[in-house]
Amino acid sequence: MIHNLRFRLFVYSHEDEDELYQALINIFGDVEVEREVVEGINEEPIIILYGVIFKKRILKDFVLNLKSDIYFNGNDFFDKVDKKMDDNANLFIRLSKDYAKNKELKILDGGDSIHLKIKIAAYPSKKRIAIPIVKEIFVN
Repeated sequence: MIHNLRFRLFVYSHEDEDELYQALINIFGDVEVEREVVEGINEEPIIILYGVIFKKRILKDFVLNLKSDIYFNGNDFFDKVDKKMDDNANLFIRLSKDYAKNKELKILDGGDSIHLKIKIAAYPSKKRIAIPIVKEIFVN
């Protein structure tokens, strides 16, 4: 039900890159992580860790873990699904960096986080068709 998942994480100069790299491995498992260095506002380097996941096993495991956060932390995820999805069936979620360091998932509404773009398998690829699919993915 998910085509792919793109992740992106910004590592600022006061943060430990290795620790945040490990946080990505903690939540996704064995995935390839790319690295890019860009210049921030104050000319300080910012490292971007990013990648795309296509493997169904990894996506399935991630969804199971994310379901746990949605139900056990009382998250109002389903109330906001329409606001977290674009017209092309891409679901946007932010996860806590700190929780990921401890192998846990916590959905955030904003702030410094791990950015996810999840392409929902909807035909045609439209928001109105993808929203029920998202609800089915996380309810079953």
